[in-house]
Amino acid sequence: MSDEHTETTPAWIENTALSAPALLGAAAGLLLGDLMHRGARRGVGLGLGALGVAMLVPIVFGGVRGLVTGPKSRFGVRRKIQRIRDAGICAPTYDEVDEELREQGLI
Repeated sequence: MSDEHTETTPAWIENTALSAPALLGAAAGLLLGDLMHRGARRGVGLGLGALGVAMLVPIVFGGVRGLVTGPKSRFGVRRKIQRIRDAGICAPTYDEVDEELREQGLI
């Protein structure tokens, strides 16, 4: 029996945690939108939109990288096979006693 405890978070909790900041931001935007000047709203909106896109770039990049080099891709399978092959190759060990005996001509 294994003593390992793996704790998995249900998908609905993760989805709620990810969508909550967006919903709060939208609510704040609706409430504060009328208080700001039109030009200020446009600048703040564009700035926040650019910030949102910048925050999504690492997620998109990680997803694309996973598709290209992931364990189920062609490149990922080749890399895994090469690692398995390379694991059996080890550098020859240097033995000082053998080297001395060879120099003396005894081996």
